[in-house]
Amino acid sequence: MAKQQQKDDATTVASDLIDFLNASPTAFHAVDESKRRLKEAGFQQISEKDDWSLEIGKKYFFTRNYSTIVAFTVGKKYVAGNGFYIIGAHTDSPCLKLKPVSKVSKGGFLEVGVQTYGGGLWHTWFDRDLAVAGRIVVKQVQNGSSTYSHRLVRIQDPIMRIPTLAIHLDRNSDGFKPNTQSHLAPILATSVKDELNKVVSEKDVAEHENSTEKSKPKDQKHHSLLLKLLAEDAGCEPGDICDFELQACDTQPSIIAGALKEFVFSGRLDNLCSSFCSLKALIDSTSSEGSLDDEVGVRVVALFDHEEVGSNSAQGAGSPVIVDAMSRITHAFSSDFKILKKAVQKSFFVSADMAHALHPNYMDKHEENHQPKMHGGLVIKHNANQRYATNAVTSFIFREIGEKHQLPVQDFVVRNDTACGSTIGPIVASGVGIRTVDVGAPQLSMHSIREMCAVDDVMYSYKHFKAFFQEISEVDSKVVVDA
Repeated sequence: MAKQQQKDDATTVASDLIDFLNASPTAFHAVDESKRRLKEAGFQQISEKDDWSLEIGKKYFFTRNYSTIVAFTVGKKYVAGNGFYIIGAHTDSPCLKLKPVSKVSKGGFLEVGVQTYGGGLWHTWFDRDLAVAGRIVVKQVQNGSSTYSHRLVRIQDPIMRIPTLAIHLDRNSDGFKPNTQSHLAPILATSVKDELNKVVSEKDVAEHENSTEKSKPKDQKHHSLLLKLLAEDAGCEPGDICDFELQACDTQPSIIAGALKEFVFSGRLDNLCSSFCSLKALIDSTSSEGSLDDEVGVRVVALFDHEEVGSNSAQGAGSPVIVDAMSRITHAFSSDFKILKKAVQKSFFVSADMAHALHPNYMDKHEENHQPKMHGGLVIKHNANQRYATNAVTSFIFREIGEKHQLPVQDFVVRNDTACGSTIGPIVASGVGIRTVDVGAPQLSMHSIREMCAVDDVMYSYKHFKAFFQEISEVDSKVVVDA
């Protein structure tokens, strides 16, 4: 009976993850879906541009660039100088982003120029049904005055494809190695059909002819067909689109799959799975009456953009966003500006990013004593060269919380003859001075357009993160390091 209940729990959490993934083709959409869930759970949106008036026992969130989101709850026993208990993840994934001038015409085809974002397995993007999503900047004119706003767009239909070259024309025995500049441009349409179905309106043509701008008109920077599709989705005219940040995305939905329905097949598991589990853990750990009555600290989830390209942006983990949040929360309850340093030393950061599961066809890629397996629970990542920020104390604390709730935990160290990846853990640890542990759920096909993880590990991640919020202040109070 207990096993059946565990299976049901795992399926419920994984199904919720599927909904989150299908609503989040881009970092912008992931933040928008996070906002929706937080508001539904009673979190109040605040802005970094305003003064903050915070209250004990209340729940808040803010966004930066609409691609990073920070949510937090203030414990009812919190006093300024107490610790922050933070889980950090990231909203971005490797993808193909449209270039500022995306219009490409070759060999009778309309193609879309793209840039590679992050370290993707680009060969997996070939022969997939692709759409476009992201955000656009739209001009609105009212009473003779112009205003500009951003809107999320998502073309649901498959409108693009990157076809592979027939094997008869490429007998390369060394494997498929596409040139990312020459071979990755998706096909949008043929020139013949585009001419027969010309989509630029007379209004757009007139605006462009009368334009005094020295830059290229938008219909010269981008195919008018693409602008029309974007405008239809956004509910505006093609000429109202001033700029955009768009990416190609797979149209195949995320699903629970496998012969025993034990896997999640999806794009962007790295790292929307961690983002979802941490967000759900924060919401559920504060949802019941009295859940914050004994909390002495501030529970935080920070979902950053740009991890896949180094986190060096105004909204990345390398920015002051987390320090700014900690500072403003602390100073909302105290005017003593020295007290933040004490709070940092009482705080704890969980860097949550997906881990490499043991691959049955490449067993030699993992060393014998560190082989994270699916269904084995969260993986604690270690690296002596500080590619991960885990140490003995942070590892013990996180593991102890898992043991209190009968949650399995695994360990990972990369082989000495293999390069080690990294994540936001060392960036936040070194930038803030906060104790950090790097963890993640095991997955396969990392950085592919289509990844996979285990349903059980989604549940374990959620339960461990929820237990972290509920237990960390008590467990941490029993650990004496500095005598």
